[in-house]
Amino acid sequence: MLKIVNQTRVRELSSVWFGLTDNIFCMLHRTLLCPRRLKLLLSASNYKRNIAQVHAFVITSGNLVNGSSISRDLVASCGRIGEIFYARKVFEELPQRSVSVYNSMVVAYSRGNKPDEVLRLYDQMIDERVQPDSSTFTMTIKACLTCMALEKGEEVWCKAVEFGYKNDVFVCSSVLNLYVKCGKMDEAEVLFRKMTKRDVICWTTMVTGFAQGGKSLKAVEFYREMQNEGFGRDKVVMLGLLQASGDLGDMKIGSSVHGYMIRTGLPMNVVVETSLVDMYAKVGFIELASRVFSRMVFKTTVSWGSLISGFAQNGLASNAFEAVVEMQSLGFHPDLMTLVGVLVGCSQVGSLKSGRSVHCYILKRHVLDRVTATALMDMYSKCGAVSKSREIFEQVGRKDLVCWNTMISCYGIHGNGQEVVSMFLKMRESKIEPDHATFTSLLSALSHSGLVEQGQHWFSAMINKYNIQPSEKHYVCLIDLLARAGRVEEALEMINSAKLENALPIWVALLSGCISHRNMSVGDIASNKILQLNPDSTGIQTLVSNFFATANKWKEVAKVRKLMRNRAMEKVPGYSAIEVNGQLQTFLMEDLSHHEHYHILQVLRNLNSEMKNVYTYTHF
Repeated sequence: MLKIVNQTRVRELSSVWFGLTDNIFCMLHRTLLCPRRLKLLLSASNYKRNIAQVHAFVITSGNLVNGSSISRDLVASCGRIGEIFYARKVFEELPQRSVSVYNSMVVAYSRGNKPDEVLRLYDQMIDERVQPDSSTFTMTIKACLTCMALEKGEEVWCKAVEFGYKNDVFVCSSVLNLYVKCGKMDEAEVLFRKMTKRDVICWTTMVTGFAQGGKSLKAVEFYREMQNEGFGRDKVVMLGLLQASGDLGDMKIGSSVHGYMIRTGLPMNVVVETSLVDMYAKVGFIELASRVFSRMVFKTTVSWGSLISGFAQNGLASNAFEAVVEMQSLGFHPDLMTLVGVLVGCSQVGSLKSGRSVHCYILKRHVLDRVTATALMDMYSKCGAVSKSREIFEQVGRKDLVCWNTMISCYGIHGNGQEVVSMFLKMRESKIEPDHATFTSLLSALSHSGLVEQGQHWFSAMINKYNIQPSEKHYVCLIDLLARAGRVEEALEMINSAKLENALPIWVALLSGCISHRNMSVGDIASNKILQLNPDSTGIQTLVSNFFATANKWKEVAKVRKLMRNRAMEKVPGYSAIEVNGQLQTFLMEDLSHHEHYHILQVLRNLNSEMKNVYTYTHF
């Protein structure tokens, strides 16, 4: 009721004021000197002309000098209607400027999306020895976030601590947000732990920050702490948890979040539903992702992109292609992230024709950026067209480390060790520092090329020259390099010296080399160690069984087979695929269903015969 009376009073007062004649103006001059009434007038003013009239009245009455609240309201009203230049003019004319006047000007610049001006105003405030308050620090740190000015933000935070705002929840929340958005999660956590008061916004900032920063376990840990502290769960923190569960591949967390949102009636808007599609796709439940997607009332390009990427990630390339066609028929245009998902699908099935179609679409509709270029390079390489990968690589203007690593990996996939080394040296000439991924690709390529000495050289250089400590992946590449060359004793010695006894992939690489070179003594050590590590992969257990069969150890073969049966493990048959005239042809072992099966066998026999003849001719 009071609010309605006040609104009526404002309308009456403003209609009287803005229609005054000179005589009435003189009569009401003293009546309107009350700051409260002037504030009501200003709140009713939506045009610069009206505010200017009040401004003129205040000047003639002398209230601009004596009334800081009127000065503040003038500046705030100008900022509210978007007259920032006029607000600053009023601000500059004030003989004295209190913290509230400064804050009104800061709010005006914040609303006008002028963070640089906010920072300049803050510096002026400090120079004039006007002490900022909580609002000043909060808005200034927000401006630092907009500019991504971390150092300036930390400087403002230090000043806030100096003025006694160390435990102010609003200031601390702003600093937390600054650290999170700048990727400084360690600093954010230190500040968070020191805070004496933490509201739901602080907790939400930390959970979403860890989720978006790739630290999903931390996100879940903080969420559980948040629950223990008794804070409610809002939509924002639920989105962070969905992202964390997707990244962790944890279906249990993701489905629990989904169920909680349904039970509590949290609004399921397009952002939440898209996050659910993305989460279910990442944890491998693509059917559930499709079901959530199909029930969405409103879909966006991002929603389609999440579904298409999910199909590609789960090896359903044909579904991804069909979804792209469907989304275009409904008037949506795939963005670059969606097209990158399609390219991943093309890479998985080796569909060069589809990959080329996507490439053409990108050139017609989009500007080729580095992310898309690297996806194209990867696709062409995995489809056998490594020369096309190199062509795209040369078209990229400013090549970053990811771009160089992708091209090195492309040559590595094809076992072209010399080209890999050449690309690595060119990368160094471009002043790009290698990382662990660079050396993984380099060592893998040298392994497949059988270049043992070069592999050992670059492994040593990685440690001694580039100060990169070898990870398990690097050791796997080096052990594989030695094992492929038949130097399995040397590989075993390295495993023992580097204390890699519990690294399953390393023993698998060693065992593969032992089988190839029929080294039964070292192979026996490797196979027994693999069984001790209790692998759950049917492929690895089949490899062990094959080794025992090669060594005529039939009792051990029987034990491994029994172990596989007890665990209800079946080896998923592998297949090869090749694209012929735009059609993908797949072949499984002992599969007789292909309509050209007997013709293919005849061609293979002819090729085999020709190769034998060539071998005989060149060796005798």
